[in-house]
Amino acid sequence: MSDNDSRHEAPSLIGKAAPIVITGGSGFIGSNLADSLLGSGEEVVILDNLSRPGVAQNLEWLKEKHGARVHALLADVRDFSAIEPAFADAKAVFHLAGQTAVTTSLGEPFLDFDVNARGTLNVLEAARRSIHRAPVIFASTNKVYGALDDLKLIEVEDRYVPAAGDIRQHGIGEDRGLDFCTPYGCSKGAADQYVLDYAKSFGVPTAVLRMSCVYGPRQFGNEDQGWVAHFLIRALEGQPITIYGNGKQVRDVLHVRDAVAAYRMLLQSIESVSGQAFNLGGGPANAVSLRRVLAEIAKLIRSECAVEHAEWRPGDQAYFVADTRALQHRLGWKPTVSWRAGLRDLAVWLHDYRGLGAALGDRERISA
Repeated sequence: MSDNDSRHEAPSLIGKAAPIVITGGSGFIGSNLADSLLGSGEEVVILDNLSRPGVAQNLEWLKEKHGARVHALLADVRDFSAIEPAFADAKAVFHLAGQTAVTTSLGEPFLDFDVNARGTLNVLEAARRSIHRAPVIFASTNKVYGALDDLKLIEVEDRYVPAAGDIRQHGIGEDRGLDFCTPYGCSKGAADQYVLDYAKSFGVPTAVLRMSCVYGPRQFGNEDQGWVAHFLIRALEGQPITIYGNGKQVRDVLHVRDAVAAYRMLLQSIESVSGQAFNLGGGPANAVSLRRVLAEIAKLIRSECAVEHAEWRPGDQAYFVADTRALQHRLGWKPTVSWRAGLRDLAVWLHDYRGLGAALGDRERISA
């Protein structure tokens, strides 16, 4: 059977206009992206195995808000035969499904590889065989750059600062060499490279976003992933927050509204950026240490956060701020939500939808 013939085998999941497929579409970023696309009139296939606590609520929210244009396929990206029908007539694919925790990868490296590496290969093959040879945009991670142990840092009162002026001004660029560490970094890094190669080897339009710390509404953060939401949830519940290391680690946090804008803009320009990887983060303007985030949370909840300390974890970067100039120059994208405003927005969502923080009800949400 020829390659062209194989693309038409899988039956259409919808039988209407060509949909956009979002793997992990019930997750935090996926559900926000789906909401944005559905709000623009798109048909969206949510491909998810609902394995993460809380994400089923996101799927129900999408169904209630957008009705019949939400098409759910409960399947696992590790099962090619189960997921292939979702891609049959897809016009685009956002691949967000994945194993997201470094700690899980260290404990279960086979699981981590199967989900992140083999799962991504399944998605790429399903897209390649689709009628439209659907473009694929992949959610990668800044962990592909490794622990950045060679980065010279200056320790100040509440954070680390790069000794190099250009990094201090702009952050870490895409020209930084890849240096996979931890099984998670290896599996996501392998997936990252497969996605880029499918543009070269097979002509599938693909692009990669290497993300920093995205946060915002519909995030059910935990200690291993989604630390901004996790910190805020624990504080609102009056529970202690564990800091691994001294809390001076710096990250460039990005509100999910800005992340969604980047994903959509990348799809709009996929023909001109195919086969390329871009950093996606809040950049230097939204670079904050864990200590600074905790201090801001204390202001929001009008109470000091209870903090416990533990040893540094493997692969934890003392400093990562994304240089997003490439994304800005190619797409005209830039972050619009400041980290303080974004943190307030998340706090109000947690109050409105999860009943956390009685004193937060008088605060306004960021408009969509």
